[in-house]
Amino acid sequence: MSTSLTHDVAVIGGGAAGLSAAVTLARSLRSVVVVDAGEPRNAPAAGAHNVLGREGVAPLELLATGRAEARHYGAEIRADGAVAARHLDTGFEVDLAGGDTLRVRRLILATGLVDELPAIPGVRELWGRSVLHCPYCHGWEVRGTRIGVVGTSPMSVHQTLLFRQLSDQVTLFLHTMPDPDDEAWAQLAALDVQVVTGEVSELRAQDGELRSVALADGQVVDVDSVVVAPRFHARGDLYAQLGGTLVDHPFGEMVPADPSGRTEVTGVWAAGNAHDLAATVAGAAAAGVVAGGAVNADLVTADAQAAVRSRRSVGR
Repeated sequence: MSTSLTHDVAVIGGGAAGLSAAVTLARSLRSVVVVDAGEPRNAPAAGAHNVLGREGVAPLELLATGRAEARHYGAEIRADGAVAARHLDTGFEVDLAGGDTLRVRRLILATGLVDELPAIPGVRELWGRSVLHCPYCHGWEVRGTRIGVVGTSPMSVHQTLLFRQLSDQVTLFLHTMPDPDDEAWAQLAALDVQVVTGEVSELRAQDGELRSVALADGQVVDVDSVVVAPRFHARGDLYAQLGGTLVDHPFGEMVPADPSGRTEVTGVWAAGNAHDLAATVAGAAAAGVVAGGAVNADLVTADAQAAVRSRRSVGR
């Protein structure tokens, strides 16, 4: 049997952004529910980095701590998925996969994104461990080792230079990227980056550890890690259902929002990777705090205006 539940705010997504928003709202005495489908993007990673005071913390440990903090201030955490959303005169109605329905005044979409990885055998199996994309998230861990970069766009040269800062053993596999321009070739040569032509056919591993990159022409190059450039797709189904439109980005698509997270759909905010495809854990958490504060301020204004209307109606 389904149940209808009412809150000030529903936060869809229980990652760093969503939990930070929930803590901010709960500390302002807002009734807030976090709907967490339990699909953290960084679950395969051994640690979350550049998180001040929690450097290298296991992602699932960080989220468990965040859930405990949110509950401490009175937030409700629902281990469920949000499958549909629609407008009400007073806010929104959100259907959960488990059958319950939430009625809320405001929504924060902290739904994150989905990584569309290159269709190369071995990439998904090793993703988040020895297949990487961000030098700031995992670069230190592969410093000084043999790093391969699989080229898929003109930005692959820039990605190569970022990882060349961390190791002098970097190989760029041109794969499907366009041929570098003269300046890029000069930079790669000056930095002693090995460049391999031909398409990558697979990543080869042994005992769960990456060993080499195999190419379609039969070449095999030994590496310790591989860098790829995923396409990032915000989880925007609910946003679209409410009349919003995802916007294209050079690296994918995202929910558009202003610096506070406010979207073009009245009453809806976005925080974390759903809006900022490049946000790290710390950046997503900060965006959650900003969005939580903005939603609380919006509700404060609405409540004050309602109080004025009520007082005036009584005085008539």
